[in-house]
Amino acid sequence: MGRQLMHAQRAWPVNLADHETLARAHLTPEADAYFNGGAADEITMAANRQAWAAIPLWPRVLRLRAAPCLKTPLLGRTWPSPVLVAPMAQQGWLHPDAERATALAASALGAGMVLSMQANTPLEHIAQDVAQEPGRGPLWFQLYHLGNRGHTLALAQRAAEAGYEALVLTVDAPIHGVRDRERRHPGHPPRALAQPHMPTPASGAEGLDALLRQAATWEDVVWLQSRSPLPLLLKGILHPADARTACELGVAGVIVSNHGGRVLDTAPSTATALPLVADAVAGRAAVLVDGGLRRGTDILKALALGAHGVLVGRPVLHGLAHAGAQGAAHVLRLLQDELMAAMALCGLADIAAIDRACLQPQ
Repeated sequence: MGRQLMHAQRAWPVNLADHETLARAHLTPEADAYFNGGAADEITMAANRQAWAAIPLWPRVLRLRAAPCLKTPLLGRTWPSPVLVAPMAQQGWLHPDAERATALAASALGAGMVLSMQANTPLEHIAQDVAQEPGRGPLWFQLYHLGNRGHTLALAQRAAEAGYEALVLTVDAPIHGVRDRERRHPGHPPRALAQPHMPTPASGAEGLDALLRQAATWEDVVWLQSRSPLPLLLKGILHPADARTACELGVAGVIVSNHGGRVLDTAPSTATALPLVADAVAGRAAVLVDGGLRRGTDILKALALGAHGVLVGRPVLHGLAHAGAQGAAHVLRLLQDELMAAMALCGLADIAAIDRACLQPQ
């Protein structure tokens, strides 16, 4: 299915690092700083990758006689893959097809899609493109609570009516991180790019105090949870105490994330936080993770540490930047092919067979 997106004569990259190299040749310094930069000294951004690489896999042998199966249960349904595309803003800055290209790529590969509230494409257009595709993954919509409950609820209702299956409330970025790369290369997306989901900025809503007065609190989560037409997941959970609170409020899931290292530098890597959060959740909600996943082996490790699925961000944008929908699809294909190879080499027949014994012999 996904292979139909690949032109037979093109020499495609062999890994995600190759896609990143090709993408950077297409980006202005300002766009590169925006999409590829992290907070401050980028310690957390680097740690996200390094932490996955540092975890060893302990393979079992003489166990398989058929290809592993990637089918994944999540929020009451079974999907073709544990991989989803993370919500990422301003994709029209990278490619004219913007989020529509990314969504088509995800759908063709059986991966999920979380559409950013800061997308340049109306959520209804994405749903029209992919919601009826039988082999697609989950279709979720991301929310930021910006101090306007009416706007937040209206977006949630729009998403439900369009065919989205869950809402993802991002909770870890009430203000921007201190991003040195962006300060060295200040720039903004082209003015022509639409922002169809964002409210009109309130006059005078600038400065730390003003931004924090608009920031979401647990009371806002309770309010949204009680009114949401769709299951609610919280994205940006690192501390196990916050994971326990989320479960007590009955959310459908938590996403272990440090915003790709873009908000608070020296926050823990997601690989470090994931097992603590998974233990705190203790099966009461879905657990997903993002941040630094660049190989199929990373996905296997994430699932072994307790994630039910993973979100992949920047690599998909790299594919989009240099090759549109085909590039984004190729990134997802590489990850899923590598995941299947890693599962086969570890003697794992399906997703349900993955547990912490893959990482720590018992």
